[in-house]
Formats: sequence, C-alpha cells, structure tokens
Amino acid sequence: MGADAAGPRAHPAAEPPDSGRRRWLQGAAVMASGLAATAPAGAGPRPTTQGDGEVLDVLIIGAGLAGLTAARDLHRAGNRRFLVLEARDRVGGRTLNHQLRDGQISEAGGQWIGPGQTAVADLARELEIGTFKSDYRGRGVYCMGSGRVVEDTHGLVDMDPKLVAEVDALARSLRPVRPWAAPEAAALDKLSMADWLASRQVSEQDLLTWQFASVLTMGTSLAQVSLLQYLSLIRYAGGFQTLEGQKDAAQETRFIGGSQALSLRMAEALKDFVRLKTPVTRIAHWDQPVTEVHTPQGVFRARRVIVALSPSLCHRLAFEPALPADRQRLQRLWPTHGPFAKTAMVYREPFWFAKGYNGQIGCVDGPVIWSYDNSPPDQRLGVINAFVRIGEMPGDPAAAQHLLATIYAEAMQDQRFLAPLEFHLQDWGQEPYTLSCVPPMAPGFLTSGLMPALTRNVGSLIWSGTETADLWYGYMDGAVRSGHTAALVALQALQTLHAGREVSA
Repeated sequence: MGADAAGPRAHPAAEPPDSGRRRWLQGAAVMASGLAATAPAGAGPRPTTQGDGEVLDVLIIGAGLAGLTAARDLHRAGNRRFLVLEARDRVGGRTLNHQLRDGQISEAGGQWIGPGQTAVADLARELEIGTFKSDYRGRGVYCMGSGRVVEDTHGLVDMDPKLVAEVDALARSLRPVRPWAAPEAAALDKLSMADWLASRQVSEQDLLTWQFASVLTMGTSLAQVSLLQYLSLIRYAGGFQTLEGQKDAAQETRFIGGSQALSLRMAEALKDFVRLKTPVTRIAHWDQPVTEVHTPQGVFRARRVIVALSPSLCHRLAFEPALPADRQRLQRLWPTHGPFAKTAMVYREPFWFAKGYNGQIGCVDGPVIWSYDNSPPDQRLGVINAFVRIGEMPGDPAAAQHLLATIYAEAMQDQRFLAPLEFHLQDWGQEPYTLSCVPPMAPGFLTSGLMPALTRNVGSLIWSGTETADLWYGYMDGAVRSGHTAALVALQALQTLHAGREVSA
C-alpha cells in the first residue's frame, strides 16, 4: 500500500550492510583523492558558470533518496568534486513530513518499509534513525454508501486462500530481476489485473479487496495495471499479503521522525554539496568528455551526470544532442497517472484505540479510500491519515476537514472526531516535480521493448531513481538501491578516466 524502518529496533528481515560495497567505496577513496587533489579536504565545490575552466567530477540532479544516497556514497569514497541540484526548496522527493504541534510529524508521502527492504533499512541504521511498528490493533470499518461493516483487520480483509496461493505461485514463477525480459512475460503483460481476476471465480468481497489494493499500491484501478507488473511486486515482497498487509508486511514499520528524516539527515551531513531551488532546464554535450547542465542559476560542468529523476520528469528536460530514440520514447510514454492525495487529521490523543478501533476505514465510494492510525510512537498526539479521492474533496480546506471528520465520526461512532486540532492535505498531483507517486504500467508497456532504455546509460548520463531499481522499484528501498548503483557506476567511470590520464602521461 504505497511506496514504502530500521534503527535500534531493526526489522527482523533486514540483512547486514553490504560489506562488499563498502570495501569498494573504501578502495575508490584512493582514486577519488587523486582526482580531487586540487580541492581541500572537506571543501565544497564552487559553482561553475559557462566559460569557467572548473569541471566537477559528478553532478547529481535530484535530492530525493536516490540522489542523496549517491551523493553520500561519493562523499564516503573521498570524492569532493560533486554537487547535487534540487529544483524544490526542500530535499526528500516523494517523501515529505507534515510538521505538527509539539514537534511531532505526520508523513505526507511514502512512509513504510517491511520485510525484504534491506537497502533502506541499512541506510536508516547508518544514519541512526530508529523505527517503530505501525499500531493496527483493533477493528477496522468498511463502508459502502450508508452501509458499514466492522471487523478485525491488518490493512486488508481476509481473502480466498486459494486465490492468494494461486497468485503467489504465479509470482514465484517469475525471474527475480527484470521479469519483463523472460520468455513468458509477454503473455502475462497482455493482461490487466482485472482481466486475470475476471477469468477466476472471485467473490464480490475479494474483488473489492483487490481494487483497494490496486488503488493504494499503484494509484489506479485494476484495469490499468499490467498483471506482469503486479506479479513482479508480489515476487519482491514474497507474497500478496506481505505486499499489501501490515502485520509482518510492507506497511508494518515507520521511521521515528518520519521518512523524510532520511533525506534531511543526509543533506545535513552533505551541507554545501546540495543546492536547493536550482531546477535543471537543459543538458548539453552529454556525448562529450565534459557535459554542461543549465539552470537559471548558471551552467555547471561535469564529467558524469547522475539523473536521479523519474523518466517522466526527464522528458521535461532539453537534451543536446537528442537522446537515443528508444530513450526519448520511454520518457514520453512513461505513465504519470498514479498521483496520490494524502491527509492528516490531528487530535489530542488516539482515543479510537480505547473504543476498540484502529483508525482504519475503507470506503468503496466517497472521498476516503483508506484511513489508518498514524500517531507518533509515544502517542502524544492522535493522528489519522487517509488516502483520498481528491476529486471528491471540497476545495476549501475547512470544508474538506469537516467532511473527513464527519466520515470518521460516523464510521467509528465517536463525536470527538468532529473537533480536530489540525488538518493537513498533500495533493501530489499538484507537485510540479513529482507528476506521479508510483509508475502504474498499463498492459503491454513492460514488454514493449522500451524497458532496456530505462537503465542503459548513455555518454556521461547515469540514470537513477527508484524506477531504475532491480528490486522494489517504485518504493523507497528501490530509490536507495538505485543511488548506490549510480555512485558505483560514476566512481568506476572516474577511475577509468584517471587511469587513462596516467597512461597518456
């Protein structure tokens, strides 16, 4: 359910940090020190303008989890000739914290991790950011019109075990990495999830559960999601319930201080290596030894450029010369129809637990898709978050607050919901540098022949971002994995360049 905690209380599925990667980074420090010999240790790079002779080793576009992870790896390798450019006035990309009273937060974007998401868990441990479990004890409410059903739930109601076993077995049959390249992929990619379920005898309740899962995980309906894509996510998670549930699943664990704390902590350590409010408009000479990156604040020159953006955002940039035709087409056609809108309602305490409710409400119609408890670990405040259908929300914030409060009060039968302390709404569809929170692939896209261009680096350009990850693409874990990969590729390229100079000398 959404793209998305380990520290002192590490997730039991987390693995030790990749010691091989660390050894490589330590060895790369020797190379980086030679390339950066002209820069004092710890000094940040000076911004270049067109005509300056200074050339950075690496320029990173995007200060989300992918870009900052790559920057952190470069810094740990000893390189001091890099810079991160971010168009927004903040870091974090698709992670964002609402600042609440008493110094508390509520996540407005991706927020959870679970079993198998070891890259982001390792990063949290290294940054000394702790985690805690989501609180889902008690009963949830399911609504349709004036109807109301109350039952114990951990994010999803129980489904036909035979159907779950069938989809899990089908997912296990896929190759673990880049399943769209397998011979059987085309047949699976021709179908939508709706097509596949229509060929089974699925109860109305199970179909409704699948629909909830599709909207919450992919941001769109079952008819718009390729069977192959959904199966690949189930494959990464190790099962449908692990992907979509909370208990021992991908929505179980949260970060103390919110998911944006990962990016904030990295940016704080990198200091002047990160430039905010510096949108990139054009990338020139990417096929030459030195690439020019144009922004309203000036032109930056670098030997390698890590583009830590979604393909749809890359399509907004001008490239000179033009990118290869398959990469252009990939960027133009990349799906952008999966934005989310998320709300937070704040109360003095999470009083719903005392009444036996867990704050979860799933609605077939109306503005609320799914609500859940999002209180801080000490429960100093009570917070109910919700994924909402933004088209059914009033434009006036006061009216929107009243509408949601009324739905909560009726669903959990408590008038205290009518008097929230705060209300926050984040409409990701209005974010100019996001476009889509998740990439829901329509049937046929994954096997259209365009996917190799997603990760095929060209010239000085290194493609990064969660969409490029081999595992957990679309999730925070995928973003971290892609950042590690991009840093290694850049360091290896610089090492090759350095070796070539020594030979020619």
